[in-house]
Amino acid sequence: MTPCRLLITGGTGSFGKKFVETVLKQQPHVERVVIFSRDELKQFDMAQTFPASKYPQLRFFIGDVRDRERLMRAMEGIDTVVHAAALKQVPTAEYNPFECIKTNVLGAENVIEASLASGVRRVVALSTDKAAAPINLYGATKLCSDKLFVAANNIRGRHNIRFSVVRYGNVMGSRGSVIPFFMDKRKTGSLPITDPRMTRFNITLEEGVEMVMHALEHSLGGEIFVPKIPSYRINDVAEAIAPGCEKPVVGIRAGEKIHEEMVTETDALQTITTDKHYIIVPMLHLKDQQKVMVEYCLKHKGTPVPEGFSYNSGRNTEWLSVDQIRALIREHVDPSFNVT
Repeated sequence: MTPCRLLITGGTGSFGKKFVETVLKQQPHVERVVIFSRDELKQFDMAQTFPASKYPQLRFFIGDVRDRERLMRAMEGIDTVVHAAALKQVPTAEYNPFECIKTNVLGAENVIEASLASGVRRVVALSTDKAAAPINLYGATKLCSDKLFVAANNIRGRHNIRFSVVRYGNVMGSRGSVIPFFMDKRKTGSLPITDPRMTRFNITLEEGVEMVMHALEHSLGGEIFVPKIPSYRINDVAEAIAPGCEKPVVGIRAGEKIHEEMVTETDALQTITTDKHYIIVPMLHLKDQQKVMVEYCLKHKGTPVPEGFSYNSGRNTEWLSVDQIRALIREHVDPSFNVT
């Protein structure tokens, strides 16, 4: 992936910072990197990590994806957009539904329209496993966002632009995720377990960035890229972090699933498998869907998944052990982590 002029919405979040760090490391001569986000303090803090004296190509834009005019101003001269801005806390979305819709759905449409109007060439939007067969509002808004970005390829006309989506599971160590929560709670001697049967997919920030880089480089337009990643059991995470703590079962929160899914059995009808990914192929031309599947299989060197396939964290074939979880925490979350 060789972006020359890049904009990332939600650029001060966990993903955004790692993505910018990676781009600056791999593409030191990138012409411009625009960080578009709402929080001036987070932008100030990020500017200390990436000072202008060393990274003159960085630009910080205060703005909200709800504001299409501000997005269009920020996208002037931009050729590549990564859309990472979202309201993603499940309980918050349930309590403030339309605020979530404004950002995750209307904001997505604003990114699409601004990209089309500004001469952008490539757009990748971040999704979530909660968008597959959603049962909470956050997941429903992200499914709607996914549909908007996939369908945007139908209205590009003569614009030389490709829209695609990357969908993955829980990011290890990200804000609000279970690992930092458990690491903080272990000092109390008690780790609350929602349900001992609960499983989740696991991906590192670095792997998430790699997925987006891959989509930017290889997308034909309209794909939903899903990584082949391991699952973990919530009890194993608790054991890895604090084996001596009590683990009371407190029940799942509203809108939570026991297992997450990234490719549903219905999605499987238009899904191909490659070495590292599943790719949900767009149904752009319903009469020629078989032809479209062949085209995307050739492009991505993949084959259709078998009938009845689904990709579910509880039925995964790859699992993280307690020792592997501890090693990943030391590598990606806290190098000083020890079991005490």
